[in-house]
Amino acid sequence: MGTIVVKQIGSPIRRPAIQRETLKGLGLNKMNRTRELEDTPAIRGMVAKIPHLVTIIEEKA
Repeated sequence: MGTIVVKQIGSPIRRPAIQRETLKGLGLNKMNRTRELEDTPAIRGMVAKIPHLVTIIEEKA
């Protein structure tokens, strides 16, 4: 399993609670923060749920 680098590009203000909780689950809470996360189906699913708030910057093998 590799890793992915995820960056928060959108604000959770005025977003549904489930989207805010998904950001917290990814370890993001402020604009332009990045996190290196394990590339698992669960993480990919979380990113897919909020594509307007996060982006994948880099994928490492």
